[in-house]
Amino acid sequence: MNRPYKIPESVLVVIHTADLQVLLIERAERPGFWQSVTGSKDTVEEELELTAVREVAEETGIVVGTAAVPPQALRDWNLRNIYLIYPEWHHRYEPHVTHNTEHVFSLQVPRDIAVTLSPREHCALQWLPHQEAADRCFSSSNAEAILMLPRFIA
Repeated sequence: MNRPYKIPESVLVVIHTADLQVLLIERAERPGFWQSVTGSKDTVEEELELTAVREVAEETGIVVGTAAVPPQALRDWNLRNIYLIYPEWHHRYEPHVTHNTEHVFSLQVPRDIAVTLSPREHCALQWLPHQEAADRCFSSSNAEAILMLPRFIA
């Protein structure tokens, strides 16, 4: 369903391996902007977990709910970040909307998982140790989530 404006509620999914290698993907329209999987709800009614599963599949080709990536590999951290929407992305939201609420998830995947990027959204990927990945992120909330990863998967 195409909406005229994005819903200001999104997910951030930190994809990682058991040894804390983190997948970062580079935004196609913003070279040098590295991030984890992110995306807004498609409808107000869409459950956040479904948003996370959908965005992971759309952006990386990784399907949650398979033998390689069982449903329990996706963890809701029950953590949310409220942040000011970047000025260059205001046009995507209704005119009065200034902030987005981001819900944080992690997804543990096998080290050899195949990743297929959505070329309209991302142009490159890299796996990095979690501290290096945090340093590479353009978003402070994304970097903070990656740095919290050891605590949430312990």
